[in-house]
Amino acid sequence: SPGGRHKKTCHSKSQRLAKVVPGFLGGSADLASSNMTLLKAFGDFQKATPEERNLRFGVREHGMGGICNGIALHSPGLIPYCATFFVFTDYMRGAMRISALSEAGVIYVMTHDSIGLGEDGPTHQPVEHLASFRAMPNTLMFRPADGNETAGAYKIAVTKRKTPSILALSRQKLPQLPGTSIEGVEKGGYTISDNSSGNKPDVILVGTGSELEIAAQAAEVLRKEGKTVRVVSFVCWELFDEQTDEYKESVLPSGVSARVSIEAASTFGWGKIVGGEGKSIGINSFGLVHQLHYSTRSLVSLLKLLLMRLSHSSK
Repeated sequence: SPGGRHKKTCHSKSQRLAKVVPGFLGGSADLASSNMTLLKAFGDFQKATPEERNLRFGVREHGMGGICNGIALHSPGLIPYCATFFVFTDYMRGAMRISALSEAGVIYVMTHDSIGLGEDGPTHQPVEHLASFRAMPNTLMFRPADGNETAGAYKIAVTKRKTPSILALSRQKLPQLPGTSIEGVEKGGYTISDNSSGNKPDVILVGTGSELEIAAQAAEVLRKEGKTVRVVSFVCWELFDEQTDEYKESVLPSGVSARVSIEAASTFGWGKIVGGEGKSIGINSFGLVHQLHYSTRSLVSLLKLLLMRLSHSSK
C-alpha cells in the first residue's frame, strides 16, 4: 500500500505468514488491538482447541517470553511470536536474553518503537532500547522503514530458528519508500538512492525506521543544489556485520567521511557507522518528539554545515 500505520503493515504480513506457515503462532501481552498481532483466521489456543493459534498471554511480559522460548525449543516446526510495546521489553529482558543464550528463534514484535508514540509521554518512550539489544549477542535487531523492509525482516526471522529476532515497528503512518526492498534487508544495510559515481558521494545519509523518510527527503533537497548524496537504510546492524568487506565498502566507502545518521533513539553505537568526522542525530535524554526538531529542513542545515567544516579542514 502507499502508506499506513507500520504496525498495521506488520499485521498484514503476519496474516499471510499464518496461511503458509502451519507452525506460526503467538499473541500479545494484552495489547493485541494496539500491536495488531491477532491472527484473524484462527481462534484462541485452549485445552479444547489445540489447533488454534492465538495465545492470550495476559499482562505478563516475562512469562510471555518464557512461554515462547519453550515453544521454540520444543519443536522445530513451531515458530512462536509475541508482542508488546517496545519499552515494555524492560519487563521481559531476562526471557529475551534466554532466547539468545538458548538459541530459541522467537520473533518479538515490538510496536511503538520510538518517542513518536502518541500521548503516553516519556515513561512509554523507548530511548536506550535499540542500542541495548544491538549489544546483545545472537540477536537480530530489526528497525524496518516500510512495508518492504517489514516483509524482509519477517522473511529472515522465520528462517532463523537458532537466533531470536526483534522487529521494532512504529506507531505512526509511514510511506513506501522508493528503493527499499525485501532483498536489501538480507544485507542489513543497503543503498536506497544515490546520484554519485565512482563510489564517491559528497555525503552519506544513514537512517532506520521512520527517520529513513527524512533522510531521503533531505537527500533530494541537497541534490537539487548540486550535491551527490547516498541514502543508506541500516535496518539490521547484525546482518550488515556479517557481510564481506567488499560489500561494506560498496555501501560505506572508507574514503567518504561526511556521514550523518538519523534515528529517534540513543546515538550510542552510531560512532562506528559514521566515523570520527561524522554526525549522529538522535535523542540522548528523556523527552517528547517536538523537542528534537526532526525535520528535513534541520537535517539539510546540519549536512551543509558538516560539508563546509570538512571542506575547510581538508584545505
